[in-house]
Amino acid sequence: MKSDDLNQLLSDENEHLNKLHQIVKQTIDAEELIIRNLSNPPEEILTEGQKISDKVARFGGSWKFIILFGCILTVWIIFNVLAIGRFKFDPYPFILMNLVLSCIAALQAPVIMMSQNRQEEKDRKRSENDYMINLKAEMQIRSLNQKVDVLLEEQIKTLFETQEKQFIQLKEINARLQALIDKK
Repeated sequence: MKSDDLNQLLSDENEHLNKLHQIVKQTIDAEELIIRNLSNPPEEILTEGQKISDKVARFGGSWKFIILFGCILTVWIIFNVLAIGRFKFDPYPFILMNLVLSCIAALQAPVIMMSQNRQEEKDRKRSENDYMINLKAEMQIRSLNQKVDVLLEEQIKTLFETQEKQFIQLKEINARLQALIDKK
């Protein structure tokens, strides 16, 4: 009877280990795609126009541009106010300066918009990666919960079996005691 109990205990342990191995295998299979996407993100291939739009947007949105542009406008205005005669290429209402500013704004705005659209696409991809990481973490938590559930189930099962065996042994001891009492 002892070897049967030992064989049953080993069989139960093997079954328990197989359940844990199955949970781990399912988790690894489910995470494989996520890991592949995160470890090998697609490379970004930029055209010359995209590179230029990024540089223009980076420069056009900097303090360097604002200060440089402010200095150029100040020099333009001072020169055209103080210049004498034919050296004034843009007298007081500064029509030529307004035309240049309008052209710069008309050209710079779409270029900056192109760069912002590309940045928005990068942000979208980054948020997708964040979602994938969160999904992976959730899957790991679920796997851990499954493992804990299996462990608890097995522990409760073992506990009940042990109690049952103890109860049977107590009955046997009680029967032996009763037989001893009856003999006296």
